[in-house]
Amino acid sequence: MKQTVGFGLCGSFCTYRKTIDALRALARDYEVIPVFSEAGYTIDSRFGAAADFIAEVEEICGAKALHTIAEVEPFGPKKLLDLMIVAPCTGNTLGKIANGIADSPVTFACKAHLRNGRPVVLAISTNDGLSASAENIGKLLNRKHYYFVPFGQDSPQGKPYSLVADMEQLSATAAAALRGEQVQPLLL
Repeated sequence: MKQTVGFGLCGSFCTYRKTIDALRALARDYEVIPVFSEAGYTIDSRFGAAADFIAEVEEICGAKALHTIAEVEPFGPKKLLDLMIVAPCTGNTLGKIANGIADSPVTFACKAHLRNGRPVVLAISTNDGLSASAENIGKLLNRKHYYFVPFGQDSPQGKPYSLVADMEQLSATAAAALRGEQVQPLLL
């Protein structure tokens, strides 16, 4: 029987193609329940239409995309997930998770899932990872049940504070998190 993974997609649209490719690989090994943030579910960007991304993710997962707090609330009391992944995890979502704010489908899914002491994997993608979001990364690195997909600067000259996860390591990070281990090296 396959383990069940919640997969939260937030609004870092520039990373969606790599994220969806990583999701495709993940869906071969796990049952995946997609969860979209409000931004991810509603915003059309220069990278594509929200409806197209939703349809592609639903096809890959073979499941309807959840996009409301009410839809994800059962994750906790019914213990529906073995693992929760947030990819891409924006600076906004990262800050909310680090500070216990559960006011979106993705942040609430994490909070509901964590009540069962199960792992959460974060694949960060934020332009302020080495500035305003650095504190939140530090907070979560020190908390039990949080694991990070290895990350590094994506454009040191053009965006010196920006950090992005290596989505090619998402499956390995998920497997390690389920064993209670952080993939190393963390910083690329």
